[in-house]
Amino acid sequence: MLKFSIIDAPSILGLKPTGVETLPEVLKNAGLIRGLQAEYAGSVDVPPYVSKRDKSTLLLNPHSIKEFSLRLAEKVTDVMGKEQFPIVLGGDCSILIGCMLALRRLGKYGLFFIDGHADFYQPEAEPNGEVASMELAIVSGRGPSILTDIDGLKPLVEDKDIVAFGYRDIEEQKEYCSQDIRKTSINTFDIEQVHALGITTVTQQAIYKLQKNQLKGFWIHLDADVLNNSIMPAVDYPLPGGLQWDELSALLKALMTSGQAKGITITIFNPKLDPDGSIASKFTRSIIAGLS
Repeated sequence: MLKFSIIDAPSILGLKPTGVETLPEVLKNAGLIRGLQAEYAGSVDVPPYVSKRDKSTLLLNPHSIKEFSLRLAEKVTDVMGKEQFPIVLGGDCSILIGCMLALRRLGKYGLFFIDGHADFYQPEAEPNGEVASMELAIVSGRGPSILTDIDGLKPLVEDKDIVAFGYRDIEEQKEYCSQDIRKTSINTFDIEQVHALGITTVTQQAIYKLQKNQLKGFWIHLDADVLNNSIMPAVDYPLPGGLQWDELSALLKALMTSGQAKGITITIFNPKLDPDGSIASKFTRSIIAGLS
C-alpha cells in the first residue's frame, strides 16, 4: 500500500507574502493528513524574503531560493528513501525547483506540470522578477545558472520528459513577451485541448508521452489556479476558465493509477482569499479523491 508523507514548504520567495505561505496548515486542518492516512515529515525552513530584485539575475531572492531548494531536495530525498510518496505543500511554485533537484540526483525522471499558467517566462520579461512565473523554464534549464544549474545538473528535467497540462495564459504570455513553450519539445496540452478531447482521453495521451521515454517515474506539480476561477478564486493571478473539481480528481487518479507518479507539489492556493474555509475543504477533498 502506498504511504504518503506530507512536507511543508511554505516559501513565498518566488512571489510575495500574499497568504499562500499558510497553505500547508490550512489544507492539513481541512483533513489532508487524515484523509490520506499520511505521515508528517516536517517543515522546511524558509530564508527571509527580500522584495528588491537581484541586479545581476533580475530575479527576486535567487540566492535564498537556491538555499531553500537545497534544503527541500534533502527532505524529499529522505522521504523517497523510505519508499514513501512525498506531498509537498507550498508556498509558491518556485518550490518545484527543490523537488526536481531531488529527482535529478536520483536518475532520469519526468514532470507532469498542471498549472493555469505555463510559467515559462525569462527574467527580463517577468514584470516583477517572480520565479513563480518562471519555474518551468528554470527546471528545464532556461534562466540564470544560480537556479538552473544547481550541483551542475542542468537541466533538472529534459523538455521531452515534461507535460504542461491545462494552461490558459497564451494571450498574457504574448502581452509580456514570454518565451513560447509551444516552440520547444515540451509536450503541451492547453485547456482548449483538454476540453475538446475530454479529461480522460487527454490525460491518457499525456501520460503516454512520458511512459514511452523509459523514465524512472515522474513528479506531479499542481498549481491551484489550473482550476476554474468560478470554483477557485482563492489564487493570486486568476484566469477565466479551467478545470472543475471532478476533472482534477480524475486527472490525479489517472496519474496515480499509472504507477509512475513519485510525488507532488501543491501550490498557490491562498487561504486569505477563502475566509470561510469552504474552498480549502473542497480542494482538499478533490486532492484526496485523486491521490487515494
